[in-house]
Amino acid sequence: MNPDTWLFDLGNTRLKYAPLRNDGMLVNSMLGEVGAIAHDGAHLPEGWDAALPPRFEAAVLTMVGAQALRTQLLETLTARCGRLSIARTVAQLDGLRIAYPIPAHLGTDRFLAMLGARRRGPGPWLVVGIGTAITLDLLDADGLHHGGRIAPSPALMREALHGRAAQLPEHGGAFVAFADDTLDALRSGCDGAALALVEQGLRDAEARIGRRPTLLLHGGGVDALDGLDPAAIRAPHLVLEGLAAWTLGPTGTRP
Repeated sequence: MNPDTWLFDLGNTRLKYAPLRNDGMLVNSMLGEVGAIAHDGAHLPEGWDAALPPRFEAAVLTMVGAQALRTQLLETLTARCGRLSIARTVAQLDGLRIAYPIPAHLGTDRFLAMLGARRRGPGPWLVVGIGTAITLDLLDADGLHHGGRIAPSPALMREALHGRAAQLPEHGGAFVAFADDTLDALRSGCDGAALALVEQGLRDAEARIGRRPTLLLHGGGVDALDGLDPAAIRAPHLVLEGLAAWTLGPTGTRP
């Protein structure tokens, strides 16, 4: 175990972090206890780092969101640790080969999620992240990425509709086949669009690779979306798992 290395996943609404473990190749052995801190999109809350040790050797990060958030995180960690590393998308790693001809055009969070999926097993996988956006990425059993899709999440759809038409509520409602009131109709339409995207992705994936992939779900919006395949695997810390795989390297032994 290497308790002196900590992993940080800064997203649009939350910061997740965990100590890196190196107890073997099993995915569940790569992460210590995961912490999560909600933020307002511009600043991390005061005292967010109270659970971290006062000093540690290294921090490995992936970051999206506002520059002010990134700066705050980096300044805090610089004061606590001796070495900072920021993960980046590369063309291939640990058996994963991405479809994008320009690796920098593929978001690092998507890349790390696929790296985490690859460490879980050969697949094939349809990796679906539900957060501010919905992302779909198809990864075959040989580690080849066949590309993906990006769309607004149901929460972002509701937010956008409310922003353009204030009488349309941003929250609430139930998912039904055909709603008889506006609140349920909004929930059903936005959730239904997301579910249809995922189901179409599964069908298109099967047509592309000749078999239906396993659905691997991650992101803060997964639990709020009713109607997802109950056989799907839920991996709430998949990006951190990928960050651990990035840090440990293909053999699981990178210092």
